[in-house]
Amino acid sequence: MMESWATFGADLHLDLSAGRGLRAGLTEALREAARSGRLAAGTRLPSSRSLAADLGIARNTVAEAYAELVAEGWLTARQGSGTRVAERARPRRSAAPARVRRPARGGPSYSLMPGSPDLAGFPRAAWLSAARRALTGAPNEAFGYEGDARGRVELRRALADYLARARGVYADPERVVLTAGFVHGLKLLARVLRARRVREVAVEGYGLDYHRDVLVRAGLRTRPLGVDGDGARTGELTGAAGAGGAVGAPGAVLLTPAHQFPTGAALTPARRAAAVDWARTTGGLILEDDYDGEFRYDRQPVGALQGLDPDRVVYLGTASKSLAPGLRMGWMVLPPGLLDEVLAVKGLGDRTSSALEQLTLAEFITSGAYDRHVRGMRVRYRRRRDELVAAVGGRVAVSGIAAGLHAVLDLPAGTERSVLQSAAWQDLAVCGLARFRHPEAELPARDALVVGYGTPPDSAWTPTLAALAAALP
Repeated sequence: MMESWATFGADLHLDLSAGRGLRAGLTEALREAARSGRLAAGTRLPSSRSLAADLGIARNTVAEAYAELVAEGWLTARQGSGTRVAERARPRRSAAPARVRRPARGGPSYSLMPGSPDLAGFPRAAWLSAARRALTGAPNEAFGYEGDARGRVELRRALADYLARARGVYADPERVVLTAGFVHGLKLLARVLRARRVREVAVEGYGLDYHRDVLVRAGLRTRPLGVDGDGARTGELTGAAGAGGAVGAPGAVLLTPAHQFPTGAALTPARRAAAVDWARTTGGLILEDDYDGEFRYDRQPVGALQGLDPDRVVYLGTASKSLAPGLRMGWMVLPPGLLDEVLAVKGLGDRTSSALEQLTLAEFITSGAYDRHVRGMRVRYRRRRDELVAAVGGRVAVSGIAAGLHAVLDLPAGTERSVLQSAAWQDLAVCGLARFRHPEAELPARDALVVGYGTPPDSAWTPTLAALAAALP
């Protein structure tokens, strides 16, 4: 009987028709896939648990759909053989059949795009338990219109304790401001910098373009710093000595010191010290993006840069990588002299996540569930990283793998575009390193892929690795 690895989990590409119940929609989608021949006779379907996890629906819904189709004769279910598409007459085809296309899901079948965790790994049961406890103990005023512009004090206290313990951050709850994520925090800081008459912000030569866009839209220029195996070349900041915000000198610098994005380098102690010395000398600010500091694999965690000088460093973190970006939960730890200015531009009207979500995260952290979840995901992501290295080992060099959710695969010179095209033919979404290069950066030529191994669900991991291996030279 025919069996294809490309049909497991999310790779069934089912189109659940809008306006129908979940079970009816799933049943019809599977029936049509078998009727049309898109799911060939003998194809083994994923388990009800796996498909339910990928589709984000109840396992019973999948089991009931399978049972109905077995009764109709579209599927078969045998002990030890799983659920398969039944042997039926082949579908009739026209004389000149067009290539059958998979239903669109908004993108390629497989994704190794960096920047996302495995969303199927969100701790639903533990989060629900925390939400119940938070709701039970929530004060009545938490449901009102009024509130602290910094966010719920319960979460600010929980974060202050956690960040001090896990990341070495000096965090007074009074100086913690909750945001809807890193970009939200950066927008607020950009407005403050512009109000301070800052004209230029130094950024890493490799980084996210939409972070640079936030600064540019606020009226700030961006100056790229060189990046190498030791992280950003912060010594280049001293070449622009002068009062913070003076014409020609950056008034702030945006860094990812624990795990440079996307190259994966950790900023060395000497370069950390150079950045802090620059900030103290010029009055400039360091904006620290600690986007995945919890995930270290091969050595002790690299502490936050903020610990070297809490008066000159703004620490920014989020729950986007450790939990899920859909929570829209981030935070800033501000120097004392910056708090009033940030709150002035934020205001009470600039709300973030709901009070109940903030209370839930506070409960999730203080109960120890957050630490347990991070430890479990750290094991899971390390296993994926090791499997990625094994899958491409000997063909390309892999770097930036001591931490985080992505790796850099170096390619032969001049091949980045062709490899990306090959990946597209494999129906695989992946990024080239050139995508992250600042347009004005003077960096050595480097062809590479930035591979986000945290992105695929478990059911798609093996075929996604196969697609990547097929795309490499």
